[in-house]
Amino acid sequence: MFTRVSIPTPFQVGAVNAYIAGRTVVDPGPESEEAWSRLIEALDARELAPGDISQVLVTHPHPDHFGLAHRFRDAGARVLASPEGGAIMRDFGARLRYEQSYFVDFFERCGISRETAKAVTQLPEAFLPYAQSVGTDREVEAGDTVTVDDEPLTVDCVAGHAVGERIFSYDHEGRREAIVGDIVLGDITPNPFLQPPPADGGQRPRVLPAFNESLRWLRERGHDRFLTGHREPVESPGERIDAILAGHDQRSDEVANVVGEGATTPVDVMTALFGDLPATEYFAGMSEAVGHLDVLEARDEVTKRESGGVFVYELQ
Repeated sequence: MFTRVSIPTPFQVGAVNAYIAGRTVVDPGPESEEAWSRLIEALDARELAPGDISQVLVTHPHPDHFGLAHRFRDAGARVLASPEGGAIMRDFGARLRYEQSYFVDFFERCGISRETAKAVTQLPEAFLPYAQSVGTDREVEAGDTVTVDDEPLTVDCVAGHAVGERIFSYDHEGRREAIVGDIVLGDITPNPFLQPPPADGGQRPRVLPAFNESLRWLRERGHDRFLTGHREPVESPGERIDAILAGHDQRSDEVANVVGEGATTPVDVMTALFGDLPATEYFAGMSEAVGHLDVLEARDEVTKRESGGVFVYELQ
């Protein structure tokens, strides 16, 4: 049903997958002339122009997935996304400033110096040109149906990689398939990126526990194939989900062993797992360290306290 188009990105993950069916584009890629040219080539091959596209579906509000959506909307297409994702896409710069404000303080409480925390949170500013703001014409929730090329797609909510993630499931040639964004990838493990509270002063989402729960839920849906946000499709979804969950469990055990050696800060865990990371990898590294501490805390295997304004974890 969908044609996969590999769109170049400037990001470490490499190319992102856009999908085309009929007059629908899913996750058009980042705002750049190189990415736009590749997408135009794919449309030309189908005898389509940008103005022929009627709708753009966005799985989640990361720049490599939505940056070009505004060009299609300017040409007349509707943009469909989750309410949470749509709010971010409307003003990605404002979202980034909110995240920077939150994570400077949060990372300092995790054991990183304030100067380093500021440097780490400033790095994503380089992504702003690739994340052009765009409005949302329809907000999609779990259970909604989206019609693509006269076929119904069912919308479901997942969590763990980005705010407001959505997947789109459909039947094709006797199989149940889904476009899953980055919640499941074939040969790399999706990053459980830390998220700030939905509103200032609220509770920080426990991303990795939610990620694991989404994976377990998704495994029970019995899909036959996943069209992923990066690299090749996943032809055995259940096996891949089991492998990701097993990897998460193994890493949580590693983190428990680190905490078992004595009172431990999140930065201690990050260093134990990854050694000396460059600043460009701190956010991903801290996301993994805190994520697994969140898992252990949810299991009542560790307790958290503060010492000198820094989070300290100990085994129960």
